[in-house]
Amino acid sequence: MQNQIEQVSANQLSFDLKNPRIAEFNLNEKTSEEEVIDILWNVMGVEEIVLSIKASGFFTHEPLIAIKAGNRNIVIEGNRRLAAVKCILNPQLADRIQGINKNTLLVPRNTKDQLQSLPVIFVNSRQDAWKFIGFKHINGPAKWGSYAKAQYISEIRNEFGISLPEIASQIGDTNKIVSKLYQGLQVIEQAEKLNLFKRDDIQASRLYFSHLYTALGYDGYREFLGIKNVPEDTQNPVAETNYPQLEELLIWLYGSKKREIQPKINTQNPDLRYLEAVIKSKEAVYALRDGRSLIEAYEISQPKNQTFEQNLLEAKRALQKAQSFMTEGFDGKNEELLKLAGSIAQIGDDLYNAMEQKWKSLHEKGQKPKRRFSE
Repeated sequence: MQNQIEQVSANQLSFDLKNPRIAEFNLNEKTSEEEVIDILWNVMGVEEIVLSIKASGFFTHEPLIAIKAGNRNIVIEGNRRLAAVKCILNPQLADRIQGINKNTLLVPRNTKDQLQSLPVIFVNSRQDAWKFIGFKHINGPAKWGSYAKAQYISEIRNEFGISLPEIASQIGDTNKIVSKLYQGLQVIEQAEKLNLFKRDDIQASRLYFSHLYTALGYDGYREFLGIKNVPEDTQNPVAETNYPQLEELLIWLYGSKKREIQPKINTQNPDLRYLEAVIKSKEAVYALRDGRSLIEAYEISQPKNQTFEQNLLEAKRALQKAQSFMTEGFDGKNEELLKLAGSIAQIGDDLYNAMEQKWKSLHEKGQKPKRRFSE
């Protein structure tokens, strides 16, 4: 980009609602400037930019990049810096945006005067700037999260016709990662076009794209959606026969406010692995559909001997923990706790007697007892 730097008033510059970093917040043309600044301030760390400007001024050697759209100048690179400047120039924003301290926005008069106009390079289209912006934010000094990366890669691939290997080469990332990010977003966008999923219907305040992006790296999820052998640069990767599974998977990952369904994934580790095991088992999938918890469905998906052993080990650990608290946790007065301990002891006796009987039966027949552990 050899375009000349121009000085433009901050008031004449608009935020980019297609900015990949804020696209996950479901912005549209009706979104106000204050709402955009609210997101940028509270999620994208605009305060650190404000503090940097207070200490060192605005770095004029790093201009904003913008395009002209009608009578608007849309900043496609530098939205955080633009938000910082707008807040400094208009401290009253602190009254309308959560988390801003007016004292943070107080800067010396000469600094404020310098911010009245900002250095801007205008490009003819987004395509003209994609290589620079992509490298800076994907593997450069101002890295984006996985969702923002996927949004950006998708825009370059679908709107400009650039191949995924070329995108990977230009932004300095591996072809595998670029392909997975692209495919993950195509899955979500296909579900939205089919009205199987809506980003504004999820239970969380933002879309945790990494849940899906990470999941599609596992064979179980790819087989569940029928995309294991589908090229990763396909825009609509899920076949019609797998639309029900597509809808189910996104509900399990993100939940639904409208249907009052909570997501099955709370943390990626171990929940994503648990869910992968579930979707490989018809019996476990039916249990999940019937409203059973993820851990219950997971246990159903596992071999019964493995589940049996895991539960025994968990019971042992829980009892050992309870025993360590017994001195201070049981005052000798609570009869209900004593009865509870008694019922646990009875269950333990019954279980041991049944296991011992089975063990002796095998042993007496001359068969070697099958134990996973011997002590």
